[in-house]
Amino acid sequence: MSFVGTLLLLAWPAIVENFLQSMVGFADSLFISKLGLTEVAAVGVTNAILQIYFAVFMSVATAAAVFISRSSGEQDKEKSKVIVTHALLLTLCIGIIFGFLSFFFASDLLSLMGASAAVVDVGSSYFRIIAIPSIFIALVFTIGAILRGTGDTKTPLRAGLWMNLIHIVLDYILIFGFFFEGFGLTGAAIATVLSRMIGVGLLFRGMNRKKLLPPLKLRFWSIQTDLLYRMVRLGTPAMLERLFMRTGQILYFGMIIRMGTDIYAAHTLTGNFTLFSTIVGTGLGVATTTLIGQSIGLGKLDDVKRYGRIATGVTSLVMTVVLFIVWMCSFGAAAWFTTSPEVIHLIIAVLLIDLVAQPATGLVTSLTAILQAGGDTKFPMYVTWFGIWAIRTFGVYLFGVYFGWGLIGAWCAIALDNYIRAGMLYWRYRSFRWVQSI
Repeated sequence: MSFVGTLLLLAWPAIVENFLQSMVGFADSLFISKLGLTEVAAVGVTNAILQIYFAVFMSVATAAAVFISRSSGEQDKEKSKVIVTHALLLTLCIGIIFGFLSFFFASDLLSLMGASAAVVDVGSSYFRIIAIPSIFIALVFTIGAILRGTGDTKTPLRAGLWMNLIHIVLDYILIFGFFFEGFGLTGAAIATVLSRMIGVGLLFRGMNRKKLLPPLKLRFWSIQTDLLYRMVRLGTPAMLERLFMRTGQILYFGMIIRMGTDIYAAHTLTGNFTLFSTIVGTGLGVATTTLIGQSIGLGKLDDVKRYGRIATGVTSLVMTVVLFIVWMCSFGAAAWFTTSPEVIHLIIAVLLIDLVAQPATGLVTSLTAILQAGGDTKFPMYVTWFGIWAIRTFGVYLFGVYFGWGLIGAWCAIALDNYIRAGMLYWRYRSFRWVQSI
C-alpha cells in the first residue's frame, strides 16, 4: 500500500473519534443548557481549567506515542512493554497529583478564573466530581496514544464510540431522571466519570489483546529513572506548547469580546465551522506521528524524508478542501445559528480568510507532528510561543483594535501567524536536525 493510503487508513479512525467527542460535547452542552445559565457558566469555567490539565496529560501521551512508535518500528516487544510500564506509572502519578489539587483547591481555582460566587457555589462540586478522578482522564490520553503509536487507531475508536454513547445516555438519565428524580449538574458530572472509567477499561482490554500489557515481573515494573527522565524531557515542551497556545487565546479572546457581543458571537460560531478541518488535521497528525516514528525506529531515514513530504502535502490539501466545502455550506448553514445579517456576513467573510490560511494551518499541523515524532518537541514549542504571543496576540490588537478592522483584522492576524509559523517549522524540517535520539 502507498504511504498516502497508509496515512489515510491510520488517520480515519482518529478523525471519527475526534468528531464523536465533539458531538458528545455538543450534546452535553445542550442538556446542561436546560438547567440554567449558572450551570452552563460553571461547566464552561470548569472546562477552561481542565484544558490546563489536558495539556499536562497530553504531554505524557505525546512522549508515550513517540517512544512506543520507535520501539514498534524496531520490533522490540520487550522494550515496548517497559515503555508502556513507565508511561502508565507516570500517568498514574500525575493523575493522583491533579486529583489532590482538585479536591483541595476546586473553589479557589474557579474563583481564580473570575467565576462569580453563584457559579463557584454550583461549580465546585461539579469540578470535584469531574477532576478528582483525574487518573481516568489521564489514562484515556496515554493508553490511546500508546495504541496509536503501534499503528492501532481502531481500538481507541471503538473504545471512544462506546464511551461517548454511554456518556450521552447516562447524561440524559442522570441529569433529568428516568423513573426517578434527576441529579442535575451532579448527574452530568457522574455520567462523565462513569463513561471515562468504562473507556479506560475498554482501552486496557485493547492493550491486553495486543499483548502490550507487561506481565508482573520485576524487569518490566522496576523503575528506570533514566527512561522516566527522558519521557518527561520529551513531553514537557509539548505541554508548554499547548499552555502557550491556551494562555495566548485567553488574551486575544478578551480583545475580541471587547469588540462587541455580535462580533464575539461571530468569532465563536466561526470556530464551530472551522472545527471540521481541525478534526481532520488532528487525525492526520496522529497518523503522521506514528508512521514517522516507526520509520525512524526502523532506521529508514530516506523513507522518513519521503513520508514527511507526502504527509505535509496531503494534510494541507485535505484540510483546505474540507474547509472549502464548509465555507460553501456556510452561506446557508450560518442562518441555522443566527438571524443577524451582520453576524452571518462576518462568519462567511472570516471563513474565507481562514480558507486562505488553511494551507499554512495544514503545514503547521503536519510539521509539528513530524518534528515531535523525531524527538524534537522544543522547536515547535518555541515557534508556538513566538507565533501566538508575538504575532497573533499583537496582530489581533494591531489589526483588530488599533486599525479598527474588528473581527476581520483579528482573523488576518491569525492567518499571518499560521503562515509565519509554517515557514519557521518548514525551515527546521528541511534542516533534518529534528531527528534526534530519545
